[in-house]
Amino acid sequence: MIQFQCDYTEGAHESILKRLTETNYEQTIGYGCDDYCEEARNTIRRVFGVPDAGVHFLVGGTQANATVIAAALKPYQGVICASTGHIFVHETGAIEATSHKVLAMPTSMGKITAAQVSHYCRAHYANSDREHEVQPGMVYISLPTELGTLYTKAELEALYQVCEEFHMYLFVDGARLGYGLMASDCDITPEFLAAHCDVFYAGGTKMGALFGEAVVITNKTLNQDFRYMIKRHGGMLAKGRLLGIQFQTLFEDGLYWKLGKHADQLAEQIRNTLQECGFSFLARSHTNQVFPILPDDLCEKLSRKYMYCYQERIDNSHSAIRFCTSWATRPENVDALCQDIRSLSAK
Repeated sequence: MIQFQCDYTEGAHESILKRLTETNYEQTIGYGCDDYCEEARNTIRRVFGVPDAGVHFLVGGTQANATVIAAALKPYQGVICASTGHIFVHETGAIEATSHKVLAMPTSMGKITAAQVSHYCRAHYANSDREHEVQPGMVYISLPTELGTLYTKAELEALYQVCEEFHMYLFVDGARLGYGLMASDCDITPEFLAAHCDVFYAGGTKMGALFGEAVVITNKTLNQDFRYMIKRHGGMLAKGRLLGIQFQTLFEDGLYWKLGKHADQLAEQIRNTLQECGFSFLARSHTNQVFPILPDDLCEKLSRKYMYCYQERIDNSHSAIRFCTSWATRPENVDALCQDIRSLSAK
């Protein structure tokens, strides 16, 4: 069975395993205070152009999301996101468990707009009884979104301006950041991203690391005492150097971006094949996620050889599914999938 259902089925890039093995018996202090973590922090600051940013290493995406949001919000505040947002759909109430409401908005292709956020906030503050409602304190977006789509420079800048206007934090979930920034239609650079949000993270779990997310905090107020919140949420890894070594390996020579581009190019091959065969898409993107709408009988035939994710029912005989490539996807497996799509759809 060839797996295209997600981007974390493989272990880790061989360069990371080699570095971990080479340093295995070194003795270092714990909790991310070692030299490897500090070297990785400085490298990430350089890559994103934020020399004064706080950089913190956590184990996974849900943990990063819950910790950042809990640290940022006051007890009576909530976080705005798209109705498809990961914190709303796929995190088992982790944010609500920190006593913060997720304020989900209708979405177009996985994105929310500055106009939506502005309208929501203006309506909230115009309400004379607003103390009875959850106050919006943060906007959460993903780059790329859950549907593989991308925010543009203009859209990100507009969202950041609205957040500043209403004194909210802008938080960018970058679990798939390398796939997003390396997409052929992405006009956002690492430096632009860091300059137009208060906090983001560069994912490692889905981008070639064994595990880990690098949280980058550009807002000094939010960064203050953030390590207390990491510890309180069980996120302070004793063997912290395992995270530092991985992120230093990913970012020191551009490996992170090379892995992202590899997955995007293979996904584009799948996307082009589907388009050539006349199929439409639930969402059109150029990242590592592909969302075709296929006849159910074709889905069933493909499932005998390939694993993919069911997305949603379209009509009585069609479904939207997701093919997901990764940093480690083999070109020969993509060739096989494309050939089977062509042959099976022609029957």
